Amino acid sequence: MAQPPLIARKTIDQLRSQRWLAPDTMRGFTHRARLAQTGWNRDDFMNRPVVGIVNTWSDISTCHSHLRERAVKVREGIVRAGGFPIELPAMSLGEVWVKPTTMLYRNFLAMETEELIRSHPLDAVVLMGGCDKTTPALLMGAFSVNLPCIFIPAGASSNASFRGQKVGTGTHTMKFWHERRAGNMDDAAWRELEGCMTRSPGTCNTAGTASTMTAVAEALGFSLPGAQSIPAADAAHPRMCTQVGERIVEMVWEDLTPRTIATEAAFKNALKAVLVMGGSTNACVHLPAMAGRCGVKLSLDWWEQFNKEIPVLANLMPAGDALMEDFYFAGGLRALLKRIEAQLDLNCMTVTGKTLGENIATAQVFNDDVIRPLDNPVSREGIAVVKGNLAPRGAVMKPSAASKHLLKHTGPAVVFETFDDMMKRIDSPELNVTKDSVLVLKNVGPVGAPGMPEAGNLPIPKKLLEQGVRDMVRISDARMSGTHYGTCVLHVCPEAAVGGTLAIVREGDLISLDVAARKIELLVSEEEIAKRLSAWQDAKPATLRYGRSYAALYQQHVTQADDGADFDFLQGSELLPEPTIF
Repeated sequence: MAQPPLIARKTIDQLRSQRWLAPDTMRGFTHRARLAQTGWNRDDFMNRPVVGIVNTWSDISTCHSHLRERAVKVREGIVRAGGFPIELPAMSLGEVWVKPTTMLYRNFLAMETEELIRSHPLDAVVLMGGCDKTTPALLMGAFSVNLPCIFIPAGASSNASFRGQKVGTGTHTMKFWHERRAGNMDDAAWRELEGCMTRSPGTCNTAGTASTMTAVAEALGFSLPGAQSIPAADAAHPRMCTQVGERIVEMVWEDLTPRTIATEAAFKNALKAVLVMGGSTNACVHLPAMAGRCGVKLSLDWWEQFNKEIPVLANLMPAGDALMEDFYFAGGLRALLKRIEAQLDLNCMTVTGKTLGENIATAQVFNDDVIRPLDNPVSREGIAVVKGNLAPRGAVMKPSAASKHLLKHTGPAVVFETFDDMMKRIDSPELNVTKDSVLVLKNVGPVGAPGMPEAGNLPIPKKLLEQGVRDMVRISDARMSGTHYGTCVLHVCPEAAVGGTLAIVREGDLISLDVAARKIELLVSEEEIAKRLSAWQDAKPATLRYGRSYAALYQQHVTQADDGADFDFLQGSELLPEPTIF
């Protein structure tokens, strides 16, 4: 492999692990003795780079349930290349299971990853994850320490079928749930679907947040070329893990660190990868947080800037009709990026020691329906940022997964103050709602929930489902699952719980959405808005507040969505001094 330019190869005495292992001191003796205690011979670890394997495996995280075995393959590669592996377990943020939301714990895992790396005698690290928040969290932590790292995507689960229909995890869960609530799906069919929707370990098999963020990792340059697209159950996946183990050792000697790779140009490449893939709106929260750890200010305006030049070319659910396994066989992410190479900065360095351009140079598309050519896109725009008096700092939505007739719409608000309020009233026959109403959910943002859950895909009221309605304009300060679809305006900023305009929306207020004009407006006079906001500040309506625990720390220090919902004290690119060895 070509060496990155202007980087001198390190020698063993320059490695940080030697501070722990090399000295002829009592503490150095203790470190070596403890490794001997666990069964290692002195030659196994002395004069070798020490590589950490931060593994988010757990029994209950189905996205990662195969990563215990994959870590064995990583270890084999590390040893083969002359390194010494140390596996370190980290919190597994399995979607579906972790309550109230994995987003509450993204910053927790980022902190854990950073401190695991900094506090141990590591020269480099392999990051193993893939489920939604694990990818940004692991990379955020690694960026803050700036040791060589490679990310291993867990891989998507296998294609699934229900009664002859291809089904996507999450996407069809919501579609079939609507049909069940409308009375069109009986118990037997529901149970049959339950047993066949997810067929293997791995992340959601659509272009949801998991596959979006692993695409970000590869486009940024932190995964081996093609790794993002390999299904979890494919034999190529363990082979890739072995290759990662071999490559990470070489990166130690090259001193190829994250700050060399994660440049502003690389983040722009990653953002374009999200757009061309038709990826999740959750990237609009994660990418600013990741970039901020490298001293890059990623503005919401970037999405609008590049949305004009990057169409959606991946025909993947929820915007399209294919699944991630189809995407893999069609050529995968390398082929998709090859389609837009004229819009990418191909000179960006990657973990291979080669540029992005070199990594995708030989990529081919094998299915023009799954990975569309530029003149036949799935959609002309992937993510839209709308602004106005209801969202002064912006809100996001996914036009490619919305209903075209609702992209310009004005309707009366049906307001839910909290998630519990919505769940209690959404299916009430007395709910004053029509197909033209705008559903508004408050207090589900970073501070208000806390944790900004995926509550933005509000359910359609049951009485409207029975009338055949399957989409409405829905507005909230929450997020939405990347597997879902619908005309949902998300991440309204500032959020209701900190006094954003969303907090003072009342039942019956007219709200106007015009996606083409990038406008969202509360059709109430400026004087009335000011009056209501003043009354809100005086009353300080009670939102859920924690007095202790991690949730209290979260509420006190989380930033707003447009800043990535990172902790204010974790932002910035400052590198901390090496830990003192007492």
